[in-house]
Amino acid sequence: MAVTRNITATYRNPGKALRGLLSLGQREDRALAYLMAGCVVVFIAQLPRLAREAHLTGEELEMLMGASLMAWVFIAPLLLYCLAALSHLVARLFRGQGSYYGARLALFWALLAASPLMLLNGLVAGFIGPGLELQVVGLAWLVIFLWFWISGLIAAEGRAA
Repeated sequence: MAVTRNITATYRNPGKALRGLLSLGQREDRALAYLMAGCVVVFIAQLPRLAREAHLTGEELEMLMGASLMAWVFIAPLLLYCLAALSHLVARLFRGQGSYYGARLALFWALLAASPLMLLNGLVAGFIGPGLELQVVGLAWLVIFLWFWISGLIAAEGRAA
């Protein structure tokens, strides 16, 4: 199934969508591709905000973009791998039966599936700037991301590894 179809299916039922991804078998390359795609989309979502910041402060846009690229494409994936492992260990405390792969896939897929709202957040940050609108869109992204992640983690940890 196409990634875009999986994303729309995730908005309808995140647990079922993740179970479908898990049924494709344990493929670490697929999980890494979801993670990197999600991080690249978050980086792209930052560009309007960075352009606004560079224009208003006089900082160099290239420097801001380089720092954001380093953070989202090189550092964030490492931190997200650690967060996924930690979430699996916490799930084990609550008698989770899944695997580290399932926990990774739940987190990485949640990031990618919630990325359309992150793009909207970037546009609001770039064109409108700080304010109530940005806070509302940011909160909506956070709620959707947590919904996808927790639902996916429950689905992944509910099945035997």
